Amino acid sequence: MKVLNLLIALLLLCNSSLLADEKKLEEYISDNKKEQFDYDYQKNEAESSKLRDSWIAPLNLNYSYSKSNPYDNKQTQQSAGISMAQPIFQSGGIYYGIKFAEASRLYSNYSIDVAKRKLAKDAVSLLMQIQQIDLKESKQKIVIKNSEINLAQKQENYLNGQLDSGFLDNAIIERNIAIQALYDIQTNKERIISKFNAISDMNYMDAYIPHLKLLSLEQFLEYNIILNMSNSEIEKNRYSKDVIVAKYLPKVSLTAGYTWQESQNQQFTPNSPSVSNETDYYNYGIKAYMPLDINSFKDIESARVDYLKSKVTIEDRKRELKAIFEQVMQNIENFEKKKQLSSENMDIYIRLLSQTNELHVAGYKTEYDVELLQNSVNIQVIDVKIFELDKQLELLTLYEMYKNEI
Repeated sequence: MKVLNLLIALLLLCNSSLLADEKKLEEYISDNKKEQFDYDYQKNEAESSKLRDSWIAPLNLNYSYSKSNPYDNKQTQQSAGISMAQPIFQSGGIYYGIKFAEASRLYSNYSIDVAKRKLAKDAVSLLMQIQQIDLKESKQKIVIKNSEINLAQKQENYLNGQLDSGFLDNAIIERNIAIQALYDIQTNKERIISKFNAISDMNYMDAYIPHLKLLSLEQFLEYNIILNMSNSEIEKNRYSKDVIVAKYLPKVSLTAGYTWQESQNQQFTPNSPSVSNETDYYNYGIKAYMPLDINSFKDIESARVDYLKSKVTIEDRKRELKAIFEQVMQNIENFEKKKQLSSENMDIYIRLLSQTNELHVAGYKTEYDVELLQNSVNIQVIDVKIFELDKQLELLTLYEMYKNEI
C-alpha cells in the first residue's frame, strides 16, 4: 500500500511539471465571451487613442449662404473659412496628457483581464466540482449498497426472531435517506453542468482539468494581476494629478485662419446693374493665457489626494492578498490531513478485509461482512480523491489572480 501511495505521489509530481504545456485558463471560456472581451479591449484602445490625441486641436471649417429681398431688391451673401487654435505649449500638460492616456489604457486592460480571469476561473471551478460530484455520486451508491446490506441483515434477524420490527423500520428509513441523498447529488450535478455550459463551449465530459501546483507567497505577489492593476492605477492617478496642475499654468497656442466672402445685390435705383463684392483674407498669430480660477488649488489638492490614496491602497491590497494566501494554505493543510486520515483508514480496512476473507473461507464470517469491508475500502479511496479536488479548488482561488498561465 505504501508503494502505491508513492507511485500516486510521483504521478502528481509529473503532472505538476507539465503545467507549462497545458491549456491556459482563458481557453475554457466560450468563443462568444472571448469575442466580447476582445471588443472591450478594442474599445479601450480606441478610447485611449482619443485621449492621447486630445491635445491636437481640430480644424474648424465653415460655410454660409443667405438670400434676401428687402424692398424687392434681391441680395445674396456667401462666406467660407477655415481656422485653428493649436496649443503648442501647456507647461507640460501635453506630455502628461499623453502619459495619462497610456496609463489609463493599461489600467483599463488590467480591469478587463481581471474580469476575464474570473470567468475562466469559474469555468475550471465548475469542471472540478462536476468531477467531485461524480466521485460523491459513486461514494453515495456504495453507501446505498451498505444500507441495503444492513437492511438484508435486519430482515434475516427479524425473521429469525432476533430483532423487533423497530430495528427493521430504522434500516428501511436509513436506506431511503441514502437514496434521497443520491437524488440530491444528481440534481446538483445537473445544475452545475448547466452553469458550465453557459460560459464554455467545451464538453464537460471531455474537457481537460488542470492539476495546479502550489505557489509560494513570493510568486503569488510577484505575478499578481490585482497588484499589477493597482500599480497601474497609481501611475494613472500620478499623471492625472500632473495634468490637472498643468491645466492652471500658462499655455501658448498658435492661431491661424483663412476667410472668403462674396456678396451680390441689386442697386436701389431702377434698371441699375447688380454689384458683386468678393474678398478673402488670412490671419495668424500666437495666443498666450493662464486661467485664474478660485477652485484651482482645491482641484489640484483633490487630485493629489487621489494619488496618495492609491499608493496607500496598494499596501492594503498586499495585506489582503497575504491573508487570502495564508487562508488558502491553511485550508489546503487541513484537506491534506483529511487525505492522510483517509489513507490510514484505507490501510486499516485493507488489513481487516484480508483477515475477513480468510475467516469467510473458514466459515466464520458471511459474504455481507466481506462486502461491507470492501465498500469501506472503496469509500476511503474516493474520499482521498475528493479531498485532492478540494485542494485544487482552493489553489484555483490563487490562480485566478496569478498572471502566469497554467
